[in-house]
Amino acid sequence: MLIMVSHSKNEKLLLEAAKRFNSTLEYEELIQIVLKLVSDAVDSEAALVFRVDHTHSEMRVRYMNCKSDCKMHIFERDLGSGVVGWVAKYKKPAFLNDAPNDERFDDEMWSKVDIDIKSIISIPLIAKGQMIGVIEAINKNNGEFSESDLAILEGLANQIAVAIDNANLYREAQRELLEKNLLIEISEKLSSTLSLNELLETIVDSLKQSVEFDSGGVFIINNDQTEIESLYTLGYEGCSEEQIHLKYGQGLVGHVADSGEPIFVSNVAENPNYIDMHCNTKSEMLVPLKIDNRVIGVFNVESIKLNAYDKKDLNLLTAFASQAAVSIERARLHEELVESNKIGQQLSIARDIQMSFLPKTKLVVNNYDITGENIPSGQVGGDYYDFIRIVDNQIGIAIGDVSGKGIPASLLMASFRASMLAEIRNNYSIRIICQKVNQLLYESMQPGNFVTAVYGVLDIKNHIFTFSNCGHDLPLLLRTDGTVEYLREGGPVLGVVPKAKYEERPVYINKDDIIILYTDGVVEVFNNNDEQFGEARLIKLIQKNRLKSTTEIRDAIYKAVKKFASKKHIFDDFTMIVLKRTN
Repeated sequence: MLIMVSHSKNEKLLLEAAKRFNSTLEYEELIQIVLKLVSDAVDSEAALVFRVDHTHSEMRVRYMNCKSDCKMHIFERDLGSGVVGWVAKYKKPAFLNDAPNDERFDDEMWSKVDIDIKSIISIPLIAKGQMIGVIEAINKNNGEFSESDLAILEGLANQIAVAIDNANLYREAQRELLEKNLLIEISEKLSSTLSLNELLETIVDSLKQSVEFDSGGVFIINNDQTEIESLYTLGYEGCSEEQIHLKYGQGLVGHVADSGEPIFVSNVAENPNYIDMHCNTKSEMLVPLKIDNRVIGVFNVESIKLNAYDKKDLNLLTAFASQAAVSIERARLHEELVESNKIGQQLSIARDIQMSFLPKTKLVVNNYDITGENIPSGQVGGDYYDFIRIVDNQIGIAIGDVSGKGIPASLLMASFRASMLAEIRNNYSIRIICQKVNQLLYESMQPGNFVTAVYGVLDIKNHIFTFSNCGHDLPLLLRTDGTVEYLREGGPVLGVVPKAKYEERPVYINKDDIIILYTDGVVEVFNNNDEQFGEARLIKLIQKNRLKSTTEIRDAIYKAVKKFASKKHIFDDFTMIVLKRTN
């Protein structure tokens, strides 16, 4: 009859357990039900539950004192510690009515609870043939635990194991759903801006939603991966930018940037690569930001808790990083495009200014056919030519080539032109003009910059061209008898030698004589055989077309140079002046 009553009690307990377990699938709520049920089933003072979690390197134990507040507390111990660790390892129950004297007893673990441990029953939880955890009843309220208490808990163990396993599966499914929804939400946020600074702030704010951290941020690396290009951090108040850059250069951030592999560090004190910038940091997690296997940055989060991150957190952060990397690259490309457009606008303005320096119309003078041309290699070049009316029957003719390219060259050219015009108005001596322009450029230009130029004055009435060559390509004077003279007299390039001296030379121009002044972009052109167009071809071409107008001669030269050049040739500025006496 007693056996019948015992079975009836156990059956009622199992039915009650099933009823309670079926009331929820919420993991933490279920664990509290399990703790209360274990305590009620054997009339114990407290209960404990441990679930095996292979993503953690320690045991996370949930404990409830059912005699006092019936609140659940969580604490961590090293794997294998105490009776619960022994049961988890050997998958065997433990029955201790004198627990403190058992060699498996963990004094340090139980020092964290509010009761004196006397007795323990510890039962392994097996689900689907796998060890999933341990339940413990602690301190029988009246007397000691009996074999029947052990049998009761063993009877409940299977139901508890299945319930915990199901609740954990449900929790994981819910977590995955929440993570997917979170990633979708984050993706929408990351798509809302093309400003890199705003995007980095949004990323760090979104990180807070997905992973708990006390300090961290996002580090963006420049294209050659030598230093940080942009960053946004939280929790490093009081740290200088140099310290943060040190974190990239020598710390875990730099390590992940180099390796391209994510890591989480359970205890930063044990990692030699950790750079301490947040004195309370205990653990850290880092994930690379990649585009086509190219690392463009690193996510870094730090926690004041030991073992704060696990593989699930790492997987979530890695998925987040994939979305963020695309948004960051898009923002960078957008900013580069915006900057390129700004530069394009600046170049366009500079080109307009430069073109305003050149003669607006063809020069028309009695007895002469004169044509000039400037074709820059890019939007803005460093070549210059001009026709300057001085007095009646005298025309100043200038051509120049500034070192360098682009806007810096155009600025130097503008400075040269302004200096030249100022001195032309103040002086009539060509050599003195060159000397003063040289000194002005020497005093204003950076070392390494220079200008080559030819300046001369054409006396239309007397048919004399007086010139000075300042280190420039030698102008050609083609006589009607077929001879060629090189206009070489002058001095050094402008802006390099202080107080340089220059000389000038007059030449008489006969009817049908041709003078051509040009920059190196006309002759320093190479074909597929690496042959240079050169002066000889230029002279031959002029002689072939000498009966034509200067405009036709200019066009013939340009077409011949373009045809001669290799498709791979990078053109320099193409500038020339063609002068021909017609009467």
